Amino acid sequence: MAVPPFDPELSVALESLGNGPREPVTPGNLAARQKRDAATRPRPTADDLRADGRFEVAELSVPGLRDGPDVTLVSVRPAGREGPLPLLYYMHGGAMIMGNAWSVLPRILREWVLPLDMAVISVEYRLAPRTRYPGPLEDCYAGLLWAAGHAAELGIDPDRVIVGGKSAGGGLAAALALLIRDRGGPGILGQLLLCPMLDDRGHTFSSHQMSGLGMWDLISSETVWKALLGDRYGRADVPPYAAPARDTDLSGLPPAFIDVGSAEMFRDEDVAYANGIWQAGGQAELHVWPGAYHGFDGMAPQAAISKDARHARTRWLRRLLAHSRDTEQRLAG
Repeated sequence: MAVPPFDPELSVALESLGNGPREPVTPGNLAARQKRDAATRPRPTADDLRADGRFEVAELSVPGLRDGPDVTLVSVRPAGREGPLPLLYYMHGGAMIMGNAWSVLPRILREWVLPLDMAVISVEYRLAPRTRYPGPLEDCYAGLLWAAGHAAELGIDPDRVIVGGKSAGGGLAAALALLIRDRGGPGILGQLLLCPMLDDRGHTFSSHQMSGLGMWDLISSETVWKALLGDRYGRADVPPYAAPARDTDLSGLPPAFIDVGSAEMFRDEDVAYANGIWQAGGQAELHVWPGAYHGFDGMAPQAAISKDARHARTRWLRRLLAHSRDTEQRLAG
């Protein structure tokens, strides 16, 4: 099967990793992979995140929903800022089985919180298979409801909340936008979906075309979706809040930014999701980065295409926030 070539800079970075990080996730090695990730993935402390006083950091424990346990939120904002700030409510990646709320924050603080003068809350949602759907999503929803209800004490603007995430976190962000729409939850300004994991079915062309050539394959995909869905896996009635690509009506959603690589398994499901938003009359900005594999900007942050991707995300956030500010001023005037 013909495949899109990798970007030359990204290809060098991929080859330098060797085969270890690219080993498929299987039911047999899942527990070991989780244990290794928990031991090796960075987990900066609150003092680390404060960065010599540049940021105010709070680790919060808030009530869960539907008899769920308390949810941990990591809240960070620029130090010394008065007045309500826009909020990025962020879900980390890790295929629903790995990752933590702390590791993603240094980059977010550097790239968005300071340049755009905004706050961020990162959610420590429960991981599969110990917690299956809908537990992780309900954690994210509970945290968002709490943040919106305590906006004044957090110093955030409840009318300028953006949900976002990468990979599995991008899928959770998309699912959260659907859940908010259908439950009538707090309004959100936009959704930042970075190479989101959206489809449990593994039936797209790219899921077969690019399997095992970058950072992800069909074996891993099947393993993690089974871990999340349990007995629901493979059924026709998997809800769109578990796998947003299942939704046949993407109307009524906030503006979306969606990006993905041309050389990764998630390409076609992410492009289809943007197209579904357009067909429903919504607004989406789609970037398909040529020759990019899954998680490319983290693997090769200095590559030219990685820099372009980060700049595009920042420009979208800046435009969205500026437009919302202008709208508020017109209404107030």
